[in-house]
Amino acid sequence: MPDVEIDRPDLEKVREALVERFGAAILETSYAHKELSFRVRKEDLLAILGLLKTDQGFNALNDMIGLDHPAPLGEGRKRFSVLYQLYRFPGFQRVRVVVDLDEGEAVDSIVPLYRAAEWAEREIFDMFGIPFAGHQDLRRIYMPDEFVGHPLRKDFPLEGNEACLLKI
Repeated sequence: MPDVEIDRPDLEKVREALVERFGAAILETSYAHKELSFRVRKEDLLAILGLLKTDQGFNALNDMIGLDHPAPLGEGRKRFSVLYQLYRFPGFQRVRVVVDLDEGEAVDSIVPLYRAAEWAEREIFDMFGIPFAGHQDLRRIYMPDEFVGHPLRKDFPLEGNEACLLKI
């Protein structure tokens, strides 16, 4: 993994700590707009987020996003990504952690680390169909239970599908 030029010593220490502890689990590191980003192996997600929270002080889950990449993004890239935006205050620094997943592949729930992830995981499950292993209440949050499909997937038809149309 090539070195990344970081102009903030506090975030450089975070990068060094993660690379030292997890090495090969860090697939990619980038730094842009004063924000440090890591692409990590899904098997190491909980350990990495745990270290960021307990040892590095990233005490808030600022956002959690699901992404669908139907076209290949390059060798070894998978269809879906889940992005975790962490925030440290005092200090006001952000770190982004990304995991990539294939169709039907589950990622561990981070609710035990960040309680704020409960509804975000349900939303991503409902809209993209990405399952979160260990989530205590993984069910639809927006769409009715009988709805077929996941509306934010790139392959979901814009006009909907017959199975999801309401009968009036």
